[in-house]
This record gives sequence, structure tokens and C-alpha cells, in this order.
Amino acid sequence: MKMLDGGAGKDEIFDQTGQVVGVFDASFSVKRGEIFVIMGLSGSGKSTMVRLFNRLIEPTSGSIFLNGKEITGLKDKDLLGVRRRDMSMVFQSFALMPHMTVLDNTAFGLEVSNVGEQERYRRSREALAQVGLAGHEYSFPNQLSGGMQQRVGLARALANDPAILLMDEAFSALDPLIRSEMQGELIKLQAEAQRTIVFISHDLDEALRIGHRIAIMEGGRVIQVGTPQELLNNPASPYVEAFFKGVDASRLLTAGDLAENAGDRVVRSDSDAQGKASNHPYRYLVDDRDRLLGVWDASSDTPKRIAREDLCTAGPETSLHEMLGLASSVPYPIPVVANEGTLSGVVSKDALLRSLCRQV
Repeated sequence: MKMLDGGAGKDEIFDQTGQVVGVFDASFSVKRGEIFVIMGLSGSGKSTMVRLFNRLIEPTSGSIFLNGKEITGLKDKDLLGVRRRDMSMVFQSFALMPHMTVLDNTAFGLEVSNVGEQERYRRSREALAQVGLAGHEYSFPNQLSGGMQQRVGLARALANDPAILLMDEAFSALDPLIRSEMQGELIKLQAEAQRTIVFISHDLDEALRIGHRIAIMEGGRVIQVGTPQELLNNPASPYVEAFFKGVDASRLLTAGDLAENAGDRVVRSDSDAQGKASNHPYRYLVDDRDRLLGVWDASSDTPKRIAREDLCTAGPETSLHEMLGLASSVPYPIPVVANEGTLSGVVSKDALLRSLCRQV
């Protein structure tokens, strides 16, 4: 710890002491009801991080808080209660008991917690139905495909009805088609129950698909936390930038991400639009509540007004892919119109090209 405080790195500490630094200098919060993805290369500390949350690995220093209460110093009995009541974990290996039925595997955690037979089977059947395995209660693991076995592992975690679901590379052993199916299932489950999910992954496509926010780890440290759009647009280091190299921005960015303030291009009357000196050939006419009324085209010697109903506009959530189609059909920067028709910004062809060039 003194070496870390003195600025020594993981490799230096290992060379001198033989000790491996798993996670250090990590400070962040996970929001209730979000899918929070922790990702990084092998050995970056992802799995250590998630095991620190439920203290399967004891932190050497620092604090972990759950709903504002510190759980770092809990005694074994209280910690067991937190694990049974508040957190469930799904591992990469399915960890099913081969001699037990699907129903008994799902109910196993509840049985350990001394939940009565009738109640634990009721909750287990509900969890199996949630993951699409109703009707397979009395099958054995060796009668199921890999994807179905992972669904049993997920159902076992859901049967406890945890506030937080910890998933450590849970889908990485599955083939691509089943993996995609399980990702969709997870998104659906989260949307229905608003469960907080901490998901460990080394796969960027997976992180981008399921994650509301992503934490990027390198060498045991959390380098940056943000939405996929924030990480793509404002990488904190070359390491983060390299992670997103080659990502198809048209899948990820929206008009709201690219919109620029219209600034001096905004006018509030037709006379101002015609008389105002501006370097911009297109001016955006708004009312006193900033609602878009039209665009003044001053690109020629005979300025004209384009009515609101004849304009191409975008919403903040319009995808970059759609924006490319709109921008190719009109000469003016696309106005981005938010709630109640208010002008929130404009997206120029230059901004679109810059966003695409950044990924090449």
C-alpha cells in the first residue's frame, strides 16, 4: 500500500514483492435501476472489482456503500444477510448441480436460506418463467443447451428477488447467437423489473448493447466512467480511445450528441432575419418560447423563408444513421427540435463528417 501511495505501478510492485494489485484508485457510484458495465482487457481487475462488491474478496482499504450504508465492515452474519437479500451473482460457469432438476437448481439458494418448500418452488417457477424456461422444471442440466443452462443460472439469481444482480462474464461461454439472445433477455428483464445490474464484460459490442453506463478499467484502475456516447465523444485517455476505435458511430450517436448551439443564427422576427448581419446563410426563426417557426435561406441574392412544415428536422434521439440521410437531402444544418417544438441546436454536415472521421 505504501508503494501504491508512492506512485508505484502494478508491475513494479509485483517484481519487488510478488503481490498482485487487483483494484486500486477506484471510486464511482452505480445508479439504482441501471445496467452498469465494467469492462477492460484480461487482467485489468474486472472480476476482482465485482467480487469486492459482495466481499467475496475482502478489500485491503477503502469503503463500499449499499443504499448509503457501509457494508465493508459487516460481520459474517450480517454480510450473509446482504448476499441473500440484496445481491445475487451469476458466474461465467453455469455452476448447476448435475443431479438436481432445473427447479431444484433454481430453488437451491432459497433452500439454503431456509425458505419453505412451497414458497421457494413458487418463486423458482416464477423466475424460470421470466427467463423463458416454463415447462422445463423437471429436466436435468445435461438435457439442456448451454444457453438454457445459463438461463437456469440467471433464474436461480432472480428467485432471490435481489435488488442488485452481479454478472461476471455471464454470457462469454455462449455461442454468438445464444449470447445475443441472452443479452436481449437481460435488457427485457431489466426494463420490466428496473433491477440494478452490474455486468462484467471484455466485449465492447456487448457493453454498448446492454450498458446504460460503462466503466473502463486498465491495470486495476478505473480510467473513465460514462455513457457509451460520452466515452466515444470524450475519451479520457488514448487507452479509452483505442477501445472505441472502429466503433460504428452511426449505431451509437444521436442528433442530441452532435447538436451545436445555434447561437447568432437564431432570430425572432422576419425583419431581423433579413436585416441581421451574419456569416451564416441559414437563420432559424423562433418565437418567444424558442419554438422553431421556420428557416431563413439567405444563401442567394433573394432570401426566402422556409416554413416550419416544409423543414427537415430531427429529435434529440434521432440516430446518426438517420441524420446522414437527412443531411444529404437539404442544404441547411438540420435543426434539432426538442419537446414542444423548441429549438435545442443544429447539426451541420461538418459535425456529421467529424463524428465519422474520428472513428476511422
